[in-house]
Amino acid sequence: MKKETTVKKSLFLILLLPIFAWAASPFDGTWKIDVNQKVPQSGDSVVVLQNGTFQCISCNPKINIKADGTDQAVPPENKEYDMMAIKAVDDKATETTAKKDGKVVSTTKNTISADGKTSTIEIVNYSESGKQSFAYKLTYSRVAEGPPGSHAISGTWRMQNLNAALTVTIRSTPDGLMQSGPTGQSFDAKFDGKDYPVKGAAAGTTISLNKVNERTIDQTTKQNGKIVAVTHMTVSADGKTITVVMENKEQGTTTTLTGTK
Repeated sequence: MKKETTVKKSLFLILLLPIFAWAASPFDGTWKIDVNQKVPQSGDSVVVLQNGTFQCISCNPKINIKADGTDQAVPPENKEYDMMAIKAVDDKATETTAKKDGKVVSTTKNTISADGKTSTIEIVNYSESGKQSFAYKLTYSRVAEGPPGSHAISGTWRMQNLNAALTVTIRSTPDGLMQSGPTGQSFDAKFDGKDYPVKGAAAGTTISLNKVNERTIDQTTKQNGKIVAVTHMTVSADGKTITVVMENKEQGTTTTLTGTK
């Protein structure tokens, strides 16, 4: 659906949360960040599965492929994957596999409630090595029915909630930090305000760090030189909780999250 890409970008930004520490600090280690929140509205998703064909009308670019479970090419403008296979499991559910360069990048199961009003989408992402990186769940509510005789996933849908559990591993350096997340993205940056590349992310993604004090750091995330997010993080006095406020400059939204070690 249309806004899955937006959610993935938001999750990616969350996975780059700025957590800093010193070599023997209790802040070093792996932190769990639970994401369970309402999703800001930015347009409805419109899909149709009928007569053996799947269409994502609201996608950009639009997708129109056979729905027979075999790999089908998607428009080359789609940078996340180049092949998609979708099949109906039954009259209320579908399964989708997305691939890039022959490797699975994600699997998706879409299940419609008995009353047809709710769509629950469970997504699993995979790293370049083929290992499961992280999973999340999206909930949509129906806005409009699909064409007569179409599969239950057809229609206009509006995203309501996002639920995910993400982990971030931190290792301090004398003048900065190294960080890695479950999706394979990582960075090694200094507290000097300069831009540093993010490995495993889209080309042109960088971060810069500014250490405000011993328990606070600001991070700026850029894509091709354009600021896409500014994140402010504060560690609690006992070192057990991290409060993160992320300003998504592309969507004009602010998200507050809490992490625990």
